[in-house]
Parts: sequence; C-alpha cells; structure tokens
Amino acid sequence: MNKSELIVAFAAPPAPYFIECGKTVYAPGDQHPSRKQLGLFDLIIMESGCLHIGEEDTEWSLTAGQSLLLRPDLYHYSVKPCEEATSFYWIHFQTACEWREVPEDAPAWGLEDHQRTFRAAPYVLHLAKHWDMPYPEETFRLMNRLIAANGERQSSAFWNGGQAFEELLRMMDLRQLEQYASPAVTVAEKAEAYIKNHYGTQLTSRTLSEALHYHYNYITRCMKQVYGMTPGEYLTFYRLEQAKLLLLKTEWPIAEIGRAVGFENIPYFSNSFAARNGVSPRQFRQSYSKQA
Repeated sequence: MNKSELIVAFAAPPAPYFIECGKTVYAPGDQHPSRKQLGLFDLIIMESGCLHIGEEDTEWSLTAGQSLLLRPDLYHYSVKPCEEATSFYWIHFQTACEWREVPEDAPAWGLEDHQRTFRAAPYVLHLAKHWDMPYPEETFRLMNRLIAANGERQSSAFWNGGQAFEELLRMMDLRQLEQYASPAVTVAEKAEAYIKNHYGTQLTSRTLSEALHYHYNYITRCMKQVYGMTPGEYLTFYRLEQAKLLLLKTEWPIAEIGRAVGFENIPYFSNSFAARNGVSPRQFRQSYSKQA
C-alpha cells in the first residue's frame, strides 16, 4: 500500500463492535446493490472473482485477496455487473467513538481531542480503506468463524462472534503490522511506552533520547505527528491522568500524590491539574466523595 492510500482511523476504547456478517456469491451478470446512508461500516473481503463497486466519486474493481471498507455515511453503488463468478465475505460493524478517514501518511488527531472523554490515552486503530490483504486465508478462516457463530444460541454467538471480530480487527490493524507501520508511528509508540514506564521519575529530553537512541528533536516530531503532543506535553498529560486515579483510589495527601506521579513542585502540580481539568485536585476528589 503506498502512502497516498486512505485509512479509516478509529479512536478506542470503545473498539468498533460487530453487527452482522455473511458470504455472498454472484453469478455473471449479478451486481452489488446501491445504497446510501446505510448507517453501518461495510467491510468487503474478496474470496474470488471481481466485484466492481464505487463510493461517491471513487470506483474499484476488487479481486481475490483484497478488502474494501465502505463508510456508513456515503453513497456506494455497483459500477457494473460481475463478468465472472464472484464470491466475497461482508461484515457490518459500527463504533460509538470518533472516527476519521485520512491519508495513510497523515498524522492522527491529537490526544487533546479526547482528554475529557478518556482517563487513559486512546489507541487509534488504523484500517485500510482498500487493501491487498497480507494473510487472506487467515482472514477467510476468521470470517467463517463469524458466520458459524450466527447459527449458535445467542449467549454463545455474542461471545464467540465478538472474539472472532476482535481477532479480525487486530489482524487488519495497520499499526500491528511492521511492514505497514511508518517510522514515525514506531518511534512515537516507543517513546510513549518509555514515558509510561518512567513517568514517576525526573524524565528529561536527554534520558529519553539516550533510551531510544534517537535525537530528541526527531522524537518530538514523531510524537507530535502521531499523538498531537510533544514528549513533555505527553508526560504531563499522563502524569495528570495517573494523579486522577490516585485521587480516586487512595486517601493519600495531595502533595504525596503529586510527588508519586513525578511533580517535585506541588503548587505547579495543583495548577497544572486545575488548568487541564477545570478543578483542583482536592475538588476533583471531593466531587467523587460520598460527603461531597
């Protein structure tokens, strides 16, 4: 997949959730129905033949081993009937969280867009719009598992189908595949992991650069592209999120919590917390207290 390809990026949690799936076989002359405002993502996974399909102003001729992700809010249609026997799997899913369609090499939207929604930094799942799947046989196996779950009693189908769908998402997530992950994403994720493991220490630009073996300016560019934050901004963000958890789960004094998450200057900790959350650490704790 070249850098001009589109991806659909989903913030998680919550992850996209499974609705329904099936397998369709077309004879020559059959064609895909035209639909608008379906309200569901429609993932097409080609097993054999050729399917001619379009979405708004873009058209594709899908062949075996390819996938296409159609959006829930756009018009998609048959370009022309099949000229040979054609079979494909399809799966409908939806998400309760924000998603965007962007160029593959574009930066993901920043964490600041989610800080009021999540206490933990969201993961951004990347699904290719149009893809030559690297492991089509494994994808077919998972689709057959999903279809088989449809015939089970509801209590089994819910868990078995959901598990198979999660495996499918993981396998199709471009960020999980080294050959598709950009260098910027790789460096940013390494930096994020290091910050999470050392946020309670006096982490500096030098220690981060030495640990990752990259110049700090390059690490900064990568994190800004992927997370919308510099390493320093992400460090503050993560420290304050951990402080929230300690305020809720412990009775530690405010100063002790500030020091535990890496702030040496406690007034600065309180001011930073209030600037991000709109209330002081003490007010935040009291808002969840029975006595509040």
